[in-house]
Amino acid sequence: MYVCFFLFVSDAQNAFKVRLSIKTALGDNAYAWDANEEYLFKAMVAFAMRRYSSKSTTQISNVLLCNVTDRVSFWFVVTDPSKNVTTVPGSEVEAAIRMNRNRINSAFLLSDKTLQFLKITSTLSPPVEPSTPAWLIVFGVVLCLIVAGIVFLVVAGIKQRKKKNKQLTERENLEEKREVTVTVENGIPCETLDLKAGHINGVFAADDERFTSL
Repeated sequence: MYVCFFLFVSDAQNAFKVRLSIKTALGDNAYAWDANEEYLFKAMVAFAMRRYSSKSTTQISNVLLCNVTDRVSFWFVVTDPSKNVTTVPGSEVEAAIRMNRNRINSAFLLSDKTLQFLKITSTLSPPVEPSTPAWLIVFGVVLCLIVAGIVFLVVAGIKQRKKKNKQLTERENLEEKREVTVTVENGIPCETLDLKAGHINGVFAADDERFTSL
């Protein structure tokens, strides 16, 4: 603890404060922060340092915690494995934490909001890539519009044709009715003269036949 305090005072720029909101995140399933949880935190930081740099040989003993409070907040520094009295530059620690933030959060069942590294900005979640390519979605929409347009034109054509056929049928029916209409003159029904086929008067036809025979 004394070594941690000394390193914190001498190399404050390389120290990081952590605040955990376990109760807020887990409610009734919240766990107590004890020595085992501290050991896990040190292990995760050492893991992050080693994963960040293949040359790093950081051990759990190189991660020092200071000023641990009951509300679960504390400071930590990472010492150089080759020189225990020298801290690892804060920029390297920050880069390692950011690179492995999700792994650290998962270890404690927390998130960026409930496991806060106050000097390290929250990592952005990787963008969610749609399972279907964007160009395929656009192609599908355009194809649907084309098909809808074709269907509309076909249906409109069929309706228009039916309408014309209906009008033609009505016109033909009206003409037929006019041709068979019987007119009444002086109370005597007379058939309308068929101008197309003509009409022969029976009286004059008989006279024509009689004079022709003579």
